[in-house]
Amino acid sequence: MLAAGLGVMVGFGSLFVYTFGVFLKPLSAEFGWTREAISRGFGLAALMVAICSPSIGQALDRYGPRRIILPCMTVFGLGIASLALLRPHLWQFYATCLLIGAVGNGAAHLAYSRAISTWFWKRLGLALAMVMAGAGLGAMILPVLAQVVIGRAGWRAAYLCLGVLALLVGLPLTWRYVHERAPEGASAGPVPATGMKWQQGLRTYHFWIIVVVLFVSSVSMNGSITHLSALLTDRGVTSGGAALGLSLLGGSSLAGRFAVGWVLDRFFGGRVGCAVYLITAGGIFLLARADNLLAGCVAAGLIGVGAGGEADITPYLLTRYFGLHAFSTLYGITWTFYAIAGALGPVILGHAFDTTGSYTSLLTLLAFALAMAGGLMLLLPRYDQVSNEAGTI
Repeated sequence: MLAAGLGVMVGFGSLFVYTFGVFLKPLSAEFGWTREAISRGFGLAALMVAICSPSIGQALDRYGPRRIILPCMTVFGLGIASLALLRPHLWQFYATCLLIGAVGNGAAHLAYSRAISTWFWKRLGLALAMVMAGAGLGAMILPVLAQVVIGRAGWRAAYLCLGVLALLVGLPLTWRYVHERAPEGASAGPVPATGMKWQQGLRTYHFWIIVVVLFVSSVSMNGSITHLSALLTDRGVTSGGAALGLSLLGGSSLAGRFAVGWVLDRFFGGRVGCAVYLITAGGIFLLARADNLLAGCVAAGLIGVGAGGEADITPYLLTRYFGLHAFSTLYGITWTFYAIAGALGPVILGHAFDTTGSYTSLLTLLAFALAMAGGLMLLLPRYDQVSNEAGTI
């Protein structure tokens, strides 16, 4: 769990996502690019995640996590480091983002969750939380690290530092420790790879409820997180204060992962999910009106609860409803929709700012949309209503 958690910390879902906003203003100042244009790089990376996630999921189900994570983490780390060589050509930035997105989920939650889900069942929620906590830890540390390096040595050195960190942490730990439970497991016995085929899962209404909620939350949260630093500095908060807000987001994400993982093992996941998304919607609504550091930090903390809890909820529900037979494939398909939405969120917020000079109206709309989507989680069936189907393969 520790090795997987540290791998997640330096992977796509943490290192790329949570530091992207720190580079918005430096890149704009260096090359004269608009925020919308820079945000398209994030969108392109997310679209590539969307396209490639089902294939990565199938590969994980077939070959196991280690054979997929190692090459993906290598390409990811080198891709991040290569951003230090950017020239004033948007196509170069976009091409690098496309490459990073293509291997992104091979170096993120999707890949590491496969290994962890074969080792735990009764306390799977807490186990996933401990792994996903790596992203929260990364969200606390990496934006501040990037901001410090930018301030002292420039944004090029910051990109190089982040890329090298991904390689030095992700590769050796994955090589040595990340693997699925062997068929001849410990005395407690192996976790059987039973459950629905992915085609069966796609025919269930509860799968599509999970997808719809993920889509709305991804638009809202990724847009908010990506522009949080720029939004706060626009409203008079210092760059250090904005970095502190992102760090607090990471801290609440970390706490949210542990809390939600613990609660998932004890209460029905649909109700847990509804509560988490309502909290997040409240954070986005507050961010829309935040005009000082305190309000920004509170908003970031509430959004972080959702960013952390969501990472636990989705894989947990997938194992409970569909089993492990095609877990990674189904998880990859949910990531396709999550990533498409993640591509839209930063771009539409960047467009809203470039055209109106404000984020307020769109963030308010996204907050209400997310609250309504969270209510859909209450329509999910009880686990025992679908457990017989999930165990038939």
